[in-house]
Amino acid sequence: MRQHAPRTTFVGSFPGQLPELGLPEVAFVGRSNVGKSSALNTLLGKKSAARVSSTPGRTQAINLFRLGDALCFADLPGYGFAKVPAAVQQAWKPMIERYLGEREALRLVVVLVDARHTARPADKDLLDGLAEADIPFLVVATKLDKLSKHARKPTLRALAQGLGLGDQALLGFSSLSGEGRDAVWERIEAACREPG
Repeated sequence: MRQHAPRTTFVGSFPGQLPELGLPEVAFVGRSNVGKSSALNTLLGKKSAARVSSTPGRTQAINLFRLGDALCFADLPGYGFAKVPAAVQQAWKPMIERYLGEREALRLVVVLVDARHTARPADKDLLDGLAEADIPFLVVATKLDKLSKHARKPTLRALAQGLGLGDQALLGFSSLSGEGRDAVWERIEAACREPG
């Protein structure tokens, strides 16, 4: 799947009830402007599967992408700072919580954090909630290319510790260079092989 990503089909954007596709699903979540759409496009090997914007909060519903007959990616709205009204942000929270808590097809939540920043309370809260609900997750540190080579290891180690993770529980990722792409795919494929 990594070398030749299956044909990607945009299923739709859903603010409410989502269709049941009968495929394992992998959800992508992260703070607004963390590089979620760019990461999705890099994983899919497409330039514009997910819409990239410099405006935080562009994704305002759950966007589903079908990858052939293999699996489905769910792009969830960003949390935290976003250039949208407070009422809209408040509506996202129950939508995201309902999806994460009730979606039977969900196999893995990919939580994206910015490699350049220290652990944020919102990210820690999300990870604690996923762990408490026994929902498998993978933490991916985006924008790795913005860090110098010698700063990467200690920065990622400090970020993992701040998030309460072990040293190996965080993967560095660059949408620009593609670094980390195969490692993320390996974790996705392993999670989708697990029985639902």
